[in-house]
Amino acid sequence: MPESSTQTEQQKPKYWALVPAAGLGRRLGAKTPKQYLKLHGKEVLSWTLQTLTALDFLEKIVLVLHPEDNYFATYMAQEFPDVLLVMGGDERQDSVANGLEFLAGLADSNDWVLVHDAARPCLLAKDVNKLISCLKEDKVGGILAAQVKDTLKRSDESLTVVKTLKRNEHWLAATPQLFRFNILLDALTRAKKSGFTATDEAAAVEAIGLPVKIVEGRSDNLKITSQEDLALAEFLLKQLGKVNA
Repeated sequence: MPESSTQTEQQKPKYWALVPAAGLGRRLGAKTPKQYLKLHGKEVLSWTLQTLTALDFLEKIVLVLHPEDNYFATYMAQEFPDVLLVMGGDERQDSVANGLEFLAGLADSNDWVLVHDAARPCLLAKDVNKLISCLKEDKVGGILAAQVKDTLKRSDESLTVVKTLKRNEHWLAATPQLFRFNILLDALTRAKKSGFTATDEAAAVEAIGLPVKIVEGRSDNLKITSQEDLALAEFLLKQLGKVNA
């Protein structure tokens, strides 16, 4: 009986985290990549990794960086010594694929990969736990998302309203996005071969015809893409209790 119990434990899928951070932050208009801008005196990426490293069920965290990125190694590696570094690619999906290929020697095909944006520093552990709890028996995976609250309009090229959309049918996709290792790797490999650029991991999985589940998360899981987002993120970090008084 002890052998059977041990064997069952060994067959449980493991959880790996992958953080694509190879972007140069062009949309933000700053010289410093957005993951290294400061919030309450700490890098955006530091807030993100702080949340992930506190999740004790993760086997390892893989951080995918731009080939010319020396900042992490110089200023942050000592704070996060267990984070594994991988070189990124031209697009987000290339960076995630590089991270998955690195994990291929460590992860089993049925393991879970948790992909989280480097520039989402306001993530709460309870949202990650909710995502995992809702998807643990799923064969494919899913994403955290927030339901649209404002009225949505569809316009034509002249910016004239064509239609008012139903809010309850639309969601703002966020991260983490959680997928089985073999499925995500296959989806990204096929996307590259076909010339399809996926804006997130879910889009790649959808493109191969597999169902992607939605798990409702907090709307304050903000992604920093503009200067205005920095001020809002500082406020949210304080409100979420992540900043020491």
